[in-house]
Amino acid sequence: MHGHSIGARMDTMTLWHLTGWEFAALAFAALLVGFSKTAVSGANTVSLAIFAAVLPARASTGVLLPVLIAGDVLAVLTYRRHAHWPTLWRLFPAVAAGVVVGTLFLVWADDEVVRTSIGAILLLMAGVTVWRRRTGEAPGEEPDSVTGRAGRIKARSYGVLGGFTTMVANAGGPVMSMYLLSAGFRKLGFLGTSAFFFLIVNVSKVPFSAGLGLIDGRSLLLDAALVVFVVPGALIGKWAVNRINQRLFEQLVIAATVVGGVQLLLR
Repeated sequence: MHGHSIGARMDTMTLWHLTGWEFAALAFAALLVGFSKTAVSGANTVSLAIFAAVLPARASTGVLLPVLIAGDVLAVLTYRRHAHWPTLWRLFPAVAAGVVVGTLFLVWADDEVVRTSIGAILLLMAGVTVWRRRTGEAPGEEPDSVTGRAGRIKARSYGVLGGFTTMVANAGGPVMSMYLLSAGFRKLGFLGTSAFFFLIVNVSKVPFSAGLGLIDGRSLLLDAALVVFVVPGALIGKWAVNRINQRLFEQLVIAATVVGGVQLLLR
């Protein structure tokens, strides 16, 4: 097992050396992915932090991606009627640019840099959202409030940042959560729009991740074991979402983002 020096391609070798506790932690993280996709978007920043703690940070992004896609599929099946497509079309070009920049960054960056970058970005996003709240940008307007020049600039900047963070760390969730909250989306519109957004974006990342050596046969075997846990998480989320009010929903999204960011910075 002295092949680690070969680089990212060998990172996945460590997947065979998981202890029972480590696998249990990853299984819990997979359950949280399902929950976050159907209830509290941003809760999977905690999953992201768990994956980065148990596995090498770069390899963890490759293992987490198929787990996220499974969650996205369940979310789309649950909330497909609530998606706001004009918002999605506005975001995709900028997101594509961000994914390319993120891929180039991964070619250059090591584990430490990747982890610190993710943590810093998550905390920055949470800070911006809380600040916007305080300065009285009232939520609850219709999604059309993101039109116009300011809306286009906002969509582009969040889009590029979302593409970058999702490619580097599968951490686009908080960025998009912050965008959709600031655009005044209500709970179901928020979940429906983000479900389609992440399904499309995450599937498009697969060839990039495979090209970087972050996804291979070994990582997919571990995924096959973990995907099972996404389903109960999604069902719990679907049950919980009707019992969470809008304000609590937004506070939970922000809190989950902060927790994930702090964990990554402290490691």
